[in-house]
Amino acid sequence: MSIEINAELRSDMGKGASRRLRKVEKVPAIVYGSDKEPVNLTVLQKDIRALLGNEAFYSTILSLKVEGGKGEQVILRDLQHHPCKAEIMHLDFQRTDANKVLHIHVPLHFIGEDKAPGVKQGGIVSHVAVEVEVECLPKDIPEYIEVDISNLEMDEILHLSNIKMPANVELRALRLGEDHDAAVVSIHAPRAAVEAAAEEGEEASAEVPVVGSEEEAEK
Repeated sequence: MSIEINAELRSDMGKGASRRLRKVEKVPAIVYGSDKEPVNLTVLQKDIRALLGNEAFYSTILSLKVEGGKGEQVILRDLQHHPCKAEIMHLDFQRTDANKVLHIHVPLHFIGEDKAPGVKQGGIVSHVAVEVEVECLPKDIPEYIEVDISNLEMDEILHLSNIKMPANVELRALRLGEDHDAAVVSIHAPRAAVEAAAEEGEEASAEVPVVGSEEEAEK
C-alpha cells in the first residue's frame, strides 16, 4: 500500500514565513532531485504526525501529490523535530528515478529470539543496530530486512555480513570494505550475573594462599 502525502506550493519564504506556517499547523518542506528544480512546499502537521509511527514512512517510496496533481515518487530524506515540542519543523523529500540506484535506511526486524541457544541459557539480546543503509533501485527497496538470530549462541555476535539480503539489495557499508562489517546484534549474560561471577572469582582467589606468603611461612 502506497503512502500518499498531499502538499501545497509555497511562495512565502524566510524564517518569519515559516513561523507563520507553523502557527496554522503547516510544515515547510522541499522536494528535489532527478535533475529537476527544487520546489518549496507545505504539508499539514496533522498528516505528518499520523505517519510518524509508521516505519514505512521512513524507508519506502512515497507518493507526493502537489496541489492535487499526479503523485510523484519520492523518499523522505530528512525530518526535523522541534527540540522541545511535539512539532515537525521541516521535511526534505527526494524524487526517485526508476533507473537510478539510491541509498536509503531500512529497519531491521529480528526473528528467532525465543529459539536462540544463548537466550535459552539466560542470555540477553543486545540490538546494536536497528536499521541499515542499503543501495538498490527504487523498485527493490525492502520495507524491512529480517535478521534471524535463532542459532545465536551466548557471547556470539552477528555482523552485517551475516545478514541475508533481499535480491538486488546491497549493504552500503560493506561496499567500503571489511573494516565496515559492523556488529548488528549479540547475546550476552546479564551484567548482574557477570559481576557476581567476577566477585566470586576474586573472593576465591583471596582465600587461596600465595606461595611464599607470610601465612605459608608461619606454617
